[in-house]
Amino acid sequence: MGIKVAKFGGSSVADGIQLTKTRNIITADPDRKFVVVSAPGKRFDGDSKITDLLYLVKTHMDHNLPYDQIFQVVADRFMAVQINLGLMDLNMNRYFDEIRENLKKNPSADYVASRGEYLSAILTAAFLGYDFVDTQDLIKFDSKGRLLAEETNEALEAELAKHERAVLPGFYGSAPDGSVKTFSRGGSDITGALVARAVDADVYENWTDVSGFLCADPRIVKNPKQISSISYKELRELSYMGASVLHEDAIYPARVSNIPINIRNTNIPEDPGTMITDNMDILTRGDRVVTGIAGSKDFTVVALYKNMMSSEKGFVRRILGILDDYDINFEHLPSGIDTVSVVMSNKSIDGQLDEVLEEFQSRLRPDSIDVIHDIALIATVGHGMDRRAGTSARLFTALADAGVNIRMIDQGSSEMNIIVGVENKDFETAIRAIYSEFVEE
Repeated sequence: MGIKVAKFGGSSVADGIQLTKTRNIITADPDRKFVVVSAPGKRFDGDSKITDLLYLVKTHMDHNLPYDQIFQVVADRFMAVQINLGLMDLNMNRYFDEIRENLKKNPSADYVASRGEYLSAILTAAFLGYDFVDTQDLIKFDSKGRLLAEETNEALEAELAKHERAVLPGFYGSAPDGSVKTFSRGGSDITGALVARAVDADVYENWTDVSGFLCADPRIVKNPKQISSISYKELRELSYMGASVLHEDAIYPARVSNIPINIRNTNIPEDPGTMITDNMDILTRGDRVVTGIAGSKDFTVVALYKNMMSSEKGFVRRILGILDDYDINFEHLPSGIDTVSVVMSNKSIDGQLDEVLEEFQSRLRPDSIDVIHDIALIATVGHGMDRRAGTSARLFTALADAGVNIRMIDQGSSEMNIIVGVENKDFETAIRAIYSEFVEE
């Protein structure tokens, strides 16, 4: 027998019906010994996620508005599930009272938001008959909110060795002072991967409401093909560029321990889903060139030209220094002998573009600065690209035939992805053209 860690997303624990499906999945395989759960998600269109309600509680607190009724809605959701599942011996009111007392102290938004996972894990543990293990003192962050991976692994490994089977809340851990610190939204995926690493799991299963990864966004491409197998590197590229089935930071903890990740569908448990691994022997790859296509809109490209730039030491370092001063992340930095383009998301720029341009002009003294707005980035990803001559030509021809003008090209040194920048208005057309050329060939 081995060990499987199973993480269940918000849709999988949204109500009693979904939790019953979740229990059936877990009990069907005795290797599923450690379970990580999210806060309950939407039960139907127009419903609210528990985490959104808890953030609303905090917003009301910050504006000195009554929040009791909103928290009562949260409590009622959990009570309804408890009654539905017949867990009458579980005293959920003690946990609600504990949270209410803490809310009177005006706690951080991280604490308030984390209570959805906390209550979800308590309820799920009781339903399964598993131990409840709180992650607050096990998943550790530094004073800047960065995960302390090795300290976390040591703490989880020591604690979980005491439990044969356990349910843990996702999404949060603690800051150096012991207060609750959360990951970004979707961070329960990271918790699951950290637990998988700590117990040296054979597989990390991530159960959600879709049957794994698709080759393209189904909102853009009609009925895209499912990806049966994908490498960690390919997944990292696709997740970063907008494929949102799995939180991109959840890949690293599993990858460092070479633990396969299996994306599965709670509502169709017989579907094998998508297997993520670096073991090429078990990947059914065939002759495919492209594994997947992903992208997102709303980027700005600042193109700097300066004669003899390549001879000027520290030019790129000064660019990055300016961005750091304004707390702006860059996405890509394609360059030529006398040119360099800085690609930034509009969200990261956050209205500071004019100030950044002034800094570029005064501190870099370029001969010219060109700004291109409303750019979308599309990544075409696949290990097969580095073994197949003419891949770039096929991609550019497909876009040209579709009437899409390419504004930027960037290919990583791994030779497994080609990133193109197109105008926002051409985003969907470009993805369909690439999909048609490589996936429907």
